[in-house]
Amino acid sequence: QLQLAESGGGLVQPGGSLRLSCTASEFTLDYYTVGWFRQAPGKEREGVSCISSSGGYSRYADSMKGRFTITRDNAKNTVYLQVNSLKPEDTAVYYCAADHTTFCATVGGLVRTEYHYWGQGTQVTVSS
Repeated sequence: QLQLAESGGGLVQPGGSLRLSCTASEFTLDYYTVGWFRQAPGKEREGVSCISSSGGYSRYADSMKGRFTITRDNAKNTVYLQVNSLKPEDTAVYYCAADHTTFCATVGGLVRTEYHYWGQGTQVTVSS
């Protein structure tokens, strides 16, 4: 069973930072595009960022550019999402997803239906 597990969420004050991790078990992430998504209460799940299997290409939703950074360490089978200058509106459950048939490219990689494997999510709450 291919599994993804997110970690690193929590309660943080506005302006703070978090680094979320997405670690795979039972399979290697080397050949998979990985995406990060988030879902706020009462809202649709939205794409945040994606990274190609090699890590050579990454893409961000327009509203996420500048504060979010996605990286991957294939040796650790982990993809990271660094989030800086957090705002209350960033409060959401953050999910990672992986698929070996999806391409993170100029068009593609930020739609939930592109991904087959999903983690359970990690809660990020931004509040003073």
